[in-house]
Amino acid sequence: MSAQNKINFHSENPSFVLPQTELARCAIDETGIIVYANDAFLQLTDIENTQNSSHIFDLFTFSDELMNENDAFNALPSGEHDVHIKGNPIISEFYFDWLSTPDGRKYLIASATGEALETNYDSDIDNLLGRIHDSTSRIHSNAVPIQQKEQPTEHDLEVFVKMSHDIMLICDEQGQIITANTTFIETFGYDEQTCTRINFLDLLCEEDKHLAHHSIQSLSRDPDYKAQTIDLEARTYTRKGEERWVEWRKKCEGGKIYAAGRDITDIKKQEQNLNRRQRQLSEAEAIGRMGHWHWLIGEDNISWSEEIYRIFGVDQTHFTPNLNTLTDLIHKRDLGRVVQVFQRAIIEEKNYDMEFRILRPGGDVRYIMCEGRCEKDDEGEVIALYGIMQDMTERMLYEEELRQAKDASEQAYAAKSQFLANMSHELRTPLNAVIGFSEMIESQMLGPIFNEKYLEYAGSIKESGQHLLDLISDILDMSKIEAGKHTLDLEEVNIKDIIQRTTHMVQTRAQEGQVQLRMSDIENSDISITADRRALTQIFLNLLSNAIKFTPPHGSVWFECYPRDEHLSIRLCDTGIGIPPNKLAAVLKPFEQASSHYTRDHEGTGLGLSITKELIELHGGTLLIDSTVDIGTNVTVRLPYNPQKD
Repeated sequence: MSAQNKINFHSENPSFVLPQTELARCAIDETGIIVYANDAFLQLTDIENTQNSSHIFDLFTFSDELMNENDAFNALPSGEHDVHIKGNPIISEFYFDWLSTPDGRKYLIASATGEALETNYDSDIDNLLGRIHDSTSRIHSNAVPIQQKEQPTEHDLEVFVKMSHDIMLICDEQGQIITANTTFIETFGYDEQTCTRINFLDLLCEEDKHLAHHSIQSLSRDPDYKAQTIDLEARTYTRKGEERWVEWRKKCEGGKIYAAGRDITDIKKQEQNLNRRQRQLSEAEAIGRMGHWHWLIGEDNISWSEEIYRIFGVDQTHFTPNLNTLTDLIHKRDLGRVVQVFQRAIIEEKNYDMEFRILRPGGDVRYIMCEGRCEKDDEGEVIALYGIMQDMTERMLYEEELRQAKDASEQAYAAKSQFLANMSHELRTPLNAVIGFSEMIESQMLGPIFNEKYLEYAGSIKESGQHLLDLISDILDMSKIEAGKHTLDLEEVNIKDIIQRTTHMVQTRAQEGQVQLRMSDIENSDISITADRRALTQIFLNLLSNAIKFTPPHGSVWFECYPRDEHLSIRLCDTGIGIPPNKLAAVLKPFEQASSHYTRDHEGTGLGLSITKELIELHGGTLLIDSTVDIGTNVTVRLPYNPQKD
């Protein structure tokens, strides 16, 4: 170069000079930006100008791929290099040379090689350098907002540090705290003097110290970790002993360890709550043998909860739930119905439920109940199906056993009723003969009997036969009622007449037991209702017989009548032995008795009150018993005036 050049470029390759003939060339600054290009270069690369600050890698691709990295650009050696211009597969040869200016700037001059390249360009260098200077001045002036941007000061960085919610510590290589930011002081309760007297490891709980100690040793001693950033989550204690979860990032530089921490205690608590609820959900699903699932329409895979894997008897680690694998597990006879239900749910956009069978890999059949819902997007379109599946096998088997037991019980009950009915009919005929002949003997119809004992025996035979006939009649009536074959012959009946007739029928029995029967309370009650006369007579006769039977001598039995708007209430009261409260429900059941020390001496089948209750309910009425031991019993019969209307 001549000494008269205004700007002195010092070539790193003294043998390289710019040619006198105009060739395609450009100048590139240290950042890779083209700051100058002549017309030949613009025409060759088909760009308009360099005002858009084109980057060298936007135009050139070096044949050596290592030269295409930004870091490798500044180390580009001077000399010839093969390049592709804008991805053109044709290789172009360019000569590159680094030149530096007195003000410290470096430029890479790229020139296309050719026959016009000569060894002397001193006569043209001033013109070339002037163009480069003008171009770089124009680029730098246009880029003032970026290139001349004011750099942040230490005060600016201090403001940002104080504003940050992150914890910042600077420690020595042994972990001793050198300084800490305001967030650390406020969060952990240490003051500026105290925090410099503690070690970073002193902040951590015992379980996490070994991890932090290992990281500090690695950063301070291991060269491979010197330039790395180590992440660590640890439980950190405040000065008051409060445990906080902190996510630390540590890096060693200049003999110091820089630690930045973020308090993630709330995040950890949320994770713990979420995990706890997930465990509770899993446990609840396991108890209920129920799991949840989700299927995104159009996808093959299905999301299952852990319990569904157990329900289907498959291993979660080796089984992938999808449409094909699910289809293989569903019982073949139920598969078509299951597919139809899902299709209908998508089309009709409705919730659904169904039951189907699955065949486990082990071969056992399980009954599954599935309930599902439709998931819709913002536009109301069904995008997914989700729901629950529950193993109903035990319940289904239990219900089947109940049905079988119920059928067997009904069959046995029907057989028993049929047997009792047949037996009652078979026994009535000979009993009627026994009673009839005993009456003939007792009345001495065929001649006098001179031995009084024979007459006494004949009376006993008649009474025993009559008693046995009553028992058989009760059994037959109960069998007819339970079989639903007892029909009512309804007619208008006067209540006063029925009560008086049944009272006369038991008058002798009451006199023998020294029990007083009072009729005065219904003398003025002349009320008629629609009822079965025979059944009504049997109702009051059974109630009167029980009242007299369980009323001690010198006691009383009486009727009370209370007309109501919707029904007639008739109450039979006695001053008998009463019924214990725990036996009130039992005495209304067939073949049940109070079984007290009083009732052991009284014969009976225990069917009287149960038959009475059934006959009252056939009329649409109710039977109520109110009793106190050693005080007496009140039996209330409520009968509608017209059972056909109720």
